[in-house]
Amino acid sequence: MTPAQLPDLLLHVAVVRPVFVWGAPGIGKSSLVRHFAASLGLDCVTLVGTQLAAEDLIGVPELRNGRSRFAPPESIARDDPYCLFLDELNASAPEVQKAFYSLILDRRIGAYELPPGSIVIGAGNRATDNALARPMASALVNRLVHVHLRASVDDWLAWAQGAGIHRWVVDYLSERPDQLWASPPKVEETFSTPRSWHMLSDALLSYGDAVGEQTLRLLAAGTLSPAHAAAFCGYVKIVRHRYGLDAVVRGDVGWPTAAADRDLLYFLSEAFRARLVKELPTSKDHASPTLRQFAHRAKALLVELAETSLECAQMVISTDEDGAPVLPAWFLVEVSRDLPRLVAART
Repeated sequence: MTPAQLPDLLLHVAVVRPVFVWGAPGIGKSSLVRHFAASLGLDCVTLVGTQLAAEDLIGVPELRNGRSRFAPPESIARDDPYCLFLDELNASAPEVQKAFYSLILDRRIGAYELPPGSIVIGAGNRATDNALARPMASALVNRLVHVHLRASVDDWLAWAQGAGIHRWVVDYLSERPDQLWASPPKVEETFSTPRSWHMLSDALLSYGDAVGEQTLRLLAAGTLSPAHAAAFCGYVKIVRHRYGLDAVVRGDVGWPTAAADRDLLYFLSEAFRARLVKELPTSKDHASPTLRQFAHRAKALLVELAETSLECAQMVISTDEDGAPVLPAWFLVEVSRDLPRLVAART
């Protein structure tokens, strides 16, 4: 489900049963839980599984009336109802996971019982995201209602409009919604998430719009996937110099050729590909005279782009990750007929 759908589910389910929210790193699981708790007027007590030992939950023994009992920690043992958020629960050690059993199912630690009206929510990353995660014991899995969260650019942009996110970030992701989130790489490398875009926005707001080009590249490279960082820097250059794809399509300007404008050329190439995907119909028979004229112009632009950068031209007509064509077959046939050098280089 999307972030916008999660609060309603939590409102109906988390009040009666503990819920576990699965999701990739950086898509806002923790902030969503905190905001949900605040909407109910509950304090949110966060326990991070990777930072806990079993005794941190069970507490320490104390004597009372000649008998020993475990005294749970003050952060848990509260008199008023609250939201207990178990973050990174599936990354905790097996003995810590076991310590959570009674707390999750019976809402009890030793003699202490959560106040009526309290809710328990867990969250964690998936092993497929190359994140720190341990196998969750079946006994723990069966004590929770499981929900899988996915990133939604519509939800994020709606939130960003009122959250003071830098206008460059909002406008860019409005044009390239596919770049809000990227799969975590298998190497130690930055990758794009809603959280990393937020971090980039904070840095840009701190620097101001006069941020230097070199600093901008550094900030983008330090928060986003490499390809997204290059494209974002190209977009900012367009904003600053009003060098847009429409001007290239009209023929008012050519493809940028300077080595310093490599990021701009990459962004324009991606924008050109997105324009072709959006505007060219699946069948040529359904193409209006205006679209046929645009397709003819697009082939001319591909020739010019190949002369500037064969790599960028190949990227425009490349297949998707599964090897399936993205552009209409009839257009690719015409490209292969009129631009054999480009197609031969691509294959």
